Amino acid sequence: MDREKLEAFFLNALRIMAGFLFFQHGAQKLWGWFDGTQVEFLELRFFAGVIEFFGGILIMLGLATRAVAFLAAGLMAFAYFLVHWPQDFWPIVNAGSLAALYCFVFLYLVVRGGGAFSLDGLLVRKERKEEEAERAPPV
Repeated sequence: MDREKLEAFFLNALRIMAGFLFFQHGAQKLWGWFDGTQVEFLELRFFAGVIEFFGGILIMLGLATRAVAFLAAGLMAFAYFLVHWPQDFWPIVNAGSLAALYCFVFLYLVVRGGGAFSLDGLLVRKERKEEEAERAPPV
């Protein structure tokens, strides 16, 4: 397998796993799934849960990846500085390692996009085929 194919594979694997893991945090907050505690409707953590759950699913599918990843990265930065940073400087001590890591994974997805094996990639390929068909000389 050449380098480009490996990069494409692992970009998509990273996107799918990040979305899969991220949506579970939202499911804990919104419905108490996975041994979580359901938060009150319209409390700040409720909105975080909405972004985590639905954003995680969209990232997993690779739909609107750049926009959703930007929103998720912002949420994780906000969570880090609002919740973890005041406790201690070091992420290992303030339990903010996961928020920081998610933030930078999502920033990477903002730059790279969803990858070839995403719904975004499928839509781009479809648009290109339609454009090529329009430009082709009539037979």
